[in-house]
Amino acid sequence: MTVTTLTYHEFEDCLWIRCASRGCFVNSPALKTVADKYLENGGNQIVVDLEVCPGVDSTFMGTLAGLARKCMAAGGSVQVAAPTARTRDAMESLGLDMLIDLDPSDAPWQADITTRRSILAEDTEAAVEEEQRDMSEIDRTRHVLEAHNTLRSMSKKNDETFGYVCETLEEDLQRHIDMEDETQA
Repeated sequence: MTVTTLTYHEFEDCLWIRCASRGCFVNSPALKTVADKYLENGGNQIVVDLEVCPGVDSTFMGTLAGLARKCMAAGGSVQVAAPTARTRDAMESLGLDMLIDLDPSDAPWQADITTRRSILAEDTEAAVEEEQRDMSEIDRTRHVLEAHNTLRSMSKKNDETFGYVCETLEEDLQRHIDMEDETQA
């Protein structure tokens, strides 16, 4: 089953990514892939539009935090457009507002946000189609673990919150690796 939840467009001043469903562990690998490609090509400004996104999970937030760190290292930033109040609260509670600008009113893109969204809606080439079954269990677990380790590294509170999750994911990852080794032997 193909799931299309992200669309993107590279504008002159940024990469614009729009999430049309819940931001979660299912679509966060696609978010990372699109953003990493943009960053590898010299970009450093990413806007993630959450206008129609009803919420985000910790994997999606950890992926955003990781991308924000990469953008900052390249002299740029990640900005989030139109998060719901609940999403904003979740991001702030984990400290993402220290890395990510949440709906900054002074951002240049605010003046033409409607135009940008319409360009994205018309650009059929911009859909990210993610077939989750194509991602191996090992790769999926690594992605989720990386996102949670990013969150964990941000504060003592996050370390306590996500410590057990990361330990469980590490054990799960090792189990998958061992099973794959046995299959190949």
